[in-house]
Parts: sequence; C-alpha cells; structure tokens
Amino acid sequence: MLHNERPYLCNFVGTIYENSSRQALMNILKQDGNDKLCWVSAREQWQPQETNESLKNYQDALRQSDLTLCPAGVNTECYRIYEACSYGSVPVVEDVMTAGSCGNSSVYHNAPLQLLKSMNAPFIFIKNWKELPAILEKEKTIILQEKIQRRKRLLHWYQYFKAELKMRFINIVESSFLKNNKG
Repeated sequence: MLHNERPYLCNFVGTIYENSSRQALMNILKQDGNDKLCWVSAREQWQPQETNESLKNYQDALRQSDLTLCPAGVNTECYRIYEACSYGSVPVVEDVMTAGSCGNSSVYHNAPLQLLKSMNAPFIFIKNWKELPAILEKEKTIILQEKIQRRKRLLHWYQYFKAELKMRFINIVESSFLKNNKG
C-alpha cells in the first residue's frame, strides 16, 4: 500500500501495562475519539508466542496505517519501530528513558534512541502522549502525494540504516578479530 490511501491514521497493537505510558496513550486516544480513526488492538498480558492470525493482524495494522505508535514498554527501543519502517508506517516514538542502564541522558544528550537520532531517523519523537492529538490533526491535512513521498523517504532511510549498521558491524568484527590474522 505504498501508493494508496491508508484507511487508518495510526495503529497500536500491543500490551497495556498498568500505570504505564501505554495506559495514558489509550486514554488519550479514547478522549478525542481518535481510537475510531486508528487501528487499536490492546491486550492486558504479554503473549510470548504469536499465532499466524495475530501476526497477520499486526502486519495488516502496519500496512494500513500512516503512523505507528511506539510507546515505551520494558525498553524505550523496540522491534515495533523497525517493523513499522519496513511497511512505510512512520513511527511515533516515545522519547523517554526507561529504567535500566541503556543510557544516561545527563551524559548522552541524545539518549535514549541516540543511534536513530544520529542517523536522522525520519520519525516523530514525542516526550508525552498528550502531544498525539495535535499530531493526528496535522496528519489529517496531509495529502496523499505527500504521504507517498514520506513513505518512500522512510523506506529509503530504512534500507540505508540497515546497510550502514551491517557495515559498522563488519568493520568492528574485522578490526577486533581479524587484524591479527592478516599477513
């Protein structure tokens, strides 16, 4: 659905943890009635194994939505961000630090999500889900041609991102493990 109008403004398919920003996100979607414009499929317990049906449901949500809502879960960064990219659905990423040692915002000014930011990810970063209604209102005004161009930019960026990470990984492996084996 790269060139077609997508029926949903946004999507969220995932687990809602009690007292989490995901719960706040659901409340904000319901307040403004945006849950009717977005594909929302929430559950209360994480399921370790997806079924073929739940996988298809998730892929359809990504394929049919302009934006993918990416609230922090156990970690700030999650697979959802990259899965959204692969379908041309722009990630709306909650830019907050989760508990743990993945980074320290007082030391790293881009933490969390510093790699994505350093590579100019074409995402929408937000600090609070209260920003979402304005984002969705703006989304309603974007014409199809602009959305198509944005999808193409996102897909192009994602290809570049994967290739760049692959090269970085290969360079690290070569410089760390293979330098002593040369000549």
